[in-house]
Amino acid sequence: MAGGDGSTTYDERSGRAARARRAADVLRQRIVDGDYGDDTGGLLPDERVLGRSLGASRNVVREALNLLRDEGLVTRRRGIGTQVTARKCGHGLDRLVGLAEELTPYGTVTNEVRAARVVPHAPPAITERLDLAEGCEAVYIERLRSLDGSPLSLDSTWLAPDIGRPLLGHCLTGRDLFALIEETSGERLGSAEVTVHAVTAEPDTARLLDVADGAALFAIDRLTRLTDGRPVDVESLRVRADRFALRTVLPRGRPERGRPERAGE
Repeated sequence: MAGGDGSTTYDERSGRAARARRAADVLRQRIVDGDYGDDTGGLLPDERVLGRSLGASRNVVREALNLLRDEGLVTRRRGIGTQVTARKCGHGLDRLVGLAEELTPYGTVTNEVRAARVVPHAPPAITERLDLAEGCEAVYIERLRSLDGSPLSLDSTWLAPDIGRPLLGHCLTGRDLFALIEETSGERLGSAEVTVHAVTAEPDTARLLDVADGAALFAIDRLTRLTDGRPVDVESLRVRADRFALRTVLPRGRPERGRPERAGE
């Protein structure tokens, strides 16, 4: 369709593939937000209904649904329709909370403890981040986390020795480490520096998480401090991107005084 001045509209220029991608983006967000949850049995409306909702043709909707199927987010079966394969778990980034605490509303969380030991000489990169003397010991804990029996994340944690040693005497299969740290140390956790980026699953991680080699994962790297600012916990989480979503609410405010504005701010 041409624009009012006779020009070609954006949708015409972008092509059907781009329209399908945009439709898939909208549907993906709805799925993550839980719009097609238990009340619908995970079933999406039929293509005609979705087309009206999205302002798209059935062909575009069909291609969008195929994109989501290729991501593993939905399945498509003749005579049944399009169904969400697994509800994505939401994890907020607006407060310091353990992953297990956030996952509880989504199902039963279990942990397979793959390692829990004192390492006499921790790697220099770890002692540096924990503000320990080079060559100092640290406690290493590795757990494979599952939700309702299906692997979700592989969590590697390094802890300062005085914080980590007391944890080794406790059951680590059903407890969140943050809660255990506060319980055993009598100290409160105060803040964490978090970096989230994308990685692909190498063969060993893919096997543990039950995904294909090279599958997309969230890599969540976190340095957690006590209220006095002391670093005590260095974590690296590898989380299945097909079952996980990160959420936060970001207020828009003026830049702090003394911090230069970046382009676009």
